[in-house]
Amino acid sequence: MEVEERLSEVLSRIRESEKAANRPEHAVGLVAVSKTFGAEAIRPVIAAGQRVFGENRVQEAQAKWPELRNETPDLELHLIGPLQSNKAADAVALFDAIETIDREKIARAVSAEMKRQARNLRLYVQVNTGLEPQKAGVAPEETVAFVRFCHGELGLSIEGLMCIPPIEENPGPHFALLAKLAAQCGLAKLSMGMSGDFETAIAFGATSVRVGSAIFGAR
Repeated sequence: MEVEERLSEVLSRIRESEKAANRPEHAVGLVAVSKTFGAEAIRPVIAAGQRVFGENRVQEAQAKWPELRNETPDLELHLIGPLQSNKAADAVALFDAIETIDREKIARAVSAEMKRQARNLRLYVQVNTGLEPQKAGVAPEETVAFVRFCHGELGLSIEGLMCIPPIEENPGPHFALLAKLAAQCGLAKLSMGMSGDFETAIAFGATSVRVGSAIFGAR
């Protein structure tokens, strides 16, 4: 199957899942995860109409996206991998959204860079719903206070929450927890669901899903 067909199939599954969950059509956006794939693999997906992409690493994104954005100026790029504070300046310059704000140091660095560069990025707080020690993210019980800190002390406009459930667990309870936390924070956006579980995420209220291998193929 060609990449364009895989993209079309994923979009159809998103629309069907919206319908099954009694949600409005186009309530859920698709972030096509292009990490580890080069510009040549990404161009056909852009040509097929996809405009929102996700990358895990700042350095890898810097190597391919300036050229792609030159060719197609209306692309939107999301950072969906962990951000180190020494990469904050590069991340703010390159990305339109950062979905992985997960600690005070990063929030402060991003806030300072957005002011310095006069850029207004869309920001999400990553929540470690499974409390996995190897995974980034704010603990669920600290999420409301952290979002309040970002809003109040730093003046950051946090748009929503993001999570990556533990790979060996049923994702449903993790998506339900993220939705509950977002409601407590007064946030409307939920970035949750990947190639293997995005239909479940949509049933639990995802407003965007991050899909890579189902579009680009195995890494």
